[in-house]
Amino acid sequence: MHLQAVIFDFDGIVVDSEPLHHQAFERVLAPAGFGFSWDDYVADYLGFDDRDVFRERFKRAGAALDPLRMAELMADKAQAFVDIVRAGGVTPYPGVVELITGLSECLPIAICSGALQSDIDPILDILGLTGRFPVMVTADQVSVSKPDPESYRTAFARLAARFPERVTDPARCVAIEDTPAGIAAATGAGLKVLAVTNTYAAASLGAAHRIVDSLAAVEHGLLDAVASA
Repeated sequence: MHLQAVIFDFDGIVVDSEPLHHQAFERVLAPAGFGFSWDDYVADYLGFDDRDVFRERFKRAGAALDPLRMAELMADKAQAFVDIVRAGGVTPYPGVVELITGLSECLPIAICSGALQSDIDPILDILGLTGRFPVMVTADQVSVSKPDPESYRTAFARLAARFPERVTDPARCVAIEDTPAGIAAATGAGLKVLAVTNTYAAASLGAAHRIVDSLAAVEHGLLDAVASA
C-alpha cells in the first residue's frame, strides 16, 4: 500500500461552513461600514484565513488596521461564528463523516485548515468527530495561510513525529481539498491531492491529482491510487 496518511481541509470538505463564516464577518464588519456581500466573499476572500480576510478588506477600503484592532476583530469574529453554529447547527457533506470514521481506525489522519481551532472544535463535537484527528493544524498555529505550503508542511511534520514508522514521505500522503489555494498549498508541501467539486468546478481544480464530485463514493482504494499517482 502506498497511502501513509490523509489530511483533510475543513471548510468546504467536512462542512459547508463558508456561509456561516460570511455571516460572522458581517456581524463584525458591517456595523463599522466594512461589510461585503456573499458574492464578494466568494470572489475575493474564499480560501483566506480570518487574518487575511480582515487585512484584505481593510486594504481595499483604504483603512489602517493595527495589531490591537486585528486582535479585537479576530476575537469578535470567532465568538460570532460559534454563536451562529450553536444556534443553527451544521450539516456535513455526504459521506465525509463515514470516510473520516473509517480512515481514523486504520490510518493517521489530520486536519489542515485556514479556520481557527475555536471554529472547528464545536463543529467536530456536533458531528461526533471529536478525538478522530490526532493532528490538527489551524490558522492560529501558522504564520501564513494557504496557498503558502506552511500549514501542510506543519501537518506532515506533526504526523511524522507522532507516527514515525508509518508516516515517512509526503508524496505518499493525500490532502483532500476544494480550492485552488488549498491544492497549491498541499502540492507545494509535496503531498498528493484529491480535489472535491464542493466549492469550485473541476476546471478550476486541475492541479489536483484526482478530482471527484463527492466524498460519498471515495474508498480507501481510491486514496491509495492518488498516493501512487
